[in-house]
Amino acid sequence: MPSERVSNTEWEALPNRLIGNASAFRRAIADLPSIARSSAPVLVCGETGTGKELIARAIHYFGARSEFPFVPVNCGAFAENLLEDELFGHERGAFTDARNHRTGLIVQADGGTIFLDEVDALPLKAQVDLLRVLQEGTLRAIGSNRERKVDIQIVAATNVPLKDLLQRGDFRHDLYYRLAVFVVHLPPLRDRRDDIAPLAHHFLCKHTPAGNPQLQLSREALSAMQLWPWPGNVRELENAIIRGIHLARSDLIGLSDLQLYPTEPAEPCPIADEWQPDVADTRPLVVLKRQLLEGFERRYLSHLLTQHDGNVSRVAKAAGKERRDMGRLLQKYKLDPRSFRSSPQDY
Repeated sequence: MPSERVSNTEWEALPNRLIGNASAFRRAIADLPSIARSSAPVLVCGETGTGKELIARAIHYFGARSEFPFVPVNCGAFAENLLEDELFGHERGAFTDARNHRTGLIVQADGGTIFLDEVDALPLKAQVDLLRVLQEGTLRAIGSNRERKVDIQIVAATNVPLKDLLQRGDFRHDLYYRLAVFVVHLPPLRDRRDDIAPLAHHFLCKHTPAGNPQLQLSREALSAMQLWPWPGNVRELENAIIRGIHLARSDLIGLSDLQLYPTEPAEPCPIADEWQPDVADTRPLVVLKRQLLEGFERRYLSHLLTQHDGNVSRVAKAAGKERRDMGRLLQKYKLDPRSFRSSPQDY
């Protein structure tokens, strides 16, 4: 099986391999070839944009399950009720809109690997169900009275300290210890500055159109990238390179083409009222106020969902609300976070 034949040399040849020679990064991934030989759960910790999904894909690629599905799920991108349905599926008639049977993503990953990004966003009910999958290898779809066996490897990821959630009772201790058989801590890009130039050139080759192979980064641009704090980590670096490729007016990408600007608070949501109550309207004031408020709330939430790529956890944080309350609001206005997502990148 692939997991028995993997070597460190083969690991370095991994397609879309993990690029970087900085000591902090090499320490973080040193045990990955050994971890890939196991089917035990893995918990990957690191800031947004550090490459947690790429780590999960690498473990899957060199594991015994590489010929079976790899199914990524961003738990933070779903409202609470939708997430449980996505993971476990439902039977016909399980709830009002359940007109057909739906197979959950865990069953779709059977034999392979499921990657649970932002596992900290799992509601407590889903945590209990996931614990059953880990302990017994079984699950029950919503509305079903039958247990189904599944054989999967779970790789979970988080960008928040789970121990804080444990102390608050928002994450189950037993689930945490089931997931944390292997723990991989990915360093932020600011702690691996020696990797900035190699990563930049990798993304330059990846995204440069075939008709312009001469495109290069200027010394000024490279120097500025070495000093930039990269709060969005490797994903932010990739986005900067993509901007540079398309904004450069010559074969040399300059600093201005990267558009590295200081991080500032998000601009207020532009509210152009679609409906303004007429002062001559004869309906009760409470009705008019509610209609105006609901119109504002819906546009405000749509704006935040667009700004945060459909990620419910980040939308809730930006709005100063609990994630559970945010899920109820999105349900109220029939806003599906999935429709606000852009296409994924490597990081």
